[in-house]
Order: sequence, then C-alpha cells, then structure tokens
Amino acid sequence: MFTIPKLSAPLATFLLRLPLAALFLQQGFDKLPIDAETASVYELSVLVWFFVVVGEVGSGLGLLAGGIIGIFFKKGIFAEAADLLTRFSGITMTCIMTGVIWLNEPESLIEVMLYDYIHVSLYVGGLYFALRGNARY
Repeated sequence: MFTIPKLSAPLATFLLRLPLAALFLQQGFDKLPIDAETASVYELSVLVWFFVVVGEVGSGLGLLAGGIIGIFFKKGIFAEAADLLTRFSGITMTCIMTGVIWLNEPESLIEVMLYDYIHVSLYVGGLYFALRGNARY
C-alpha cells in the first residue's frame, strides 16, 4: 500500500504561517508611511495607527521568525524564545483583527461570521498560534 509521508509538525505548521504572515506584512507595508491623514480616515489617532502598522508588520515577521527558529532549535532557550515570539505574534494578530471587526460596526456576530470571513479567518489563524505556539512533535 502506498503511504504519503507525514511532515513534522514544525514544518507543517510553517505552511500555515506563510499566507497568514504574508497577508499581515502586505497590509502593514501598504499603510506606510504612517501619517495623520490615513489615520483620520479610520477615525484613529496617529498613535493607534502607529501601533496598528507596527503590529501588522511585526506580527508577520515574528510569526515567520518564530517558525524558522522553532524548526532549527527543538529544545533550550532559543526554542522557548521562538515559542514566545510565535504566541505574542498570534496575540497581536487577534488584537488587530478584533479592532478591524469592531471598526466595521457589524450588527451582529452572525453578520461577522457570514460576511466578514477574511477577517474571521485571520483572527482564527492568529488565535491558533497564540494558543498553540510552536509545534514540537
């Protein structure tokens, strides 16, 4: 019988990181340079806008870096730091997505689940890495 070999968990979850990080990086880089005009379009202060942009770029880079470090280091301080970086990046992603969903002022949770699937998908992706961290097995 033909069996398909399984990827290790760190490599398999890295495949989840790629599109999630790419979307956050793209969105963050599209918001550069940070200015008051763009922030006012979303009715945000420049300080909040700064944290949104830095959070999107930082969480995308952090998710990738945490995964790469986690692939090469299975134990020790580098593995623990990579796990924390992954978790922090996931938390940052969920916070940003919560803000994006709130800014859309949805009428109900059902409306969000049915019609805002991209933000919900990004939220759940960030939540996965916030709760799971780096896979070790």
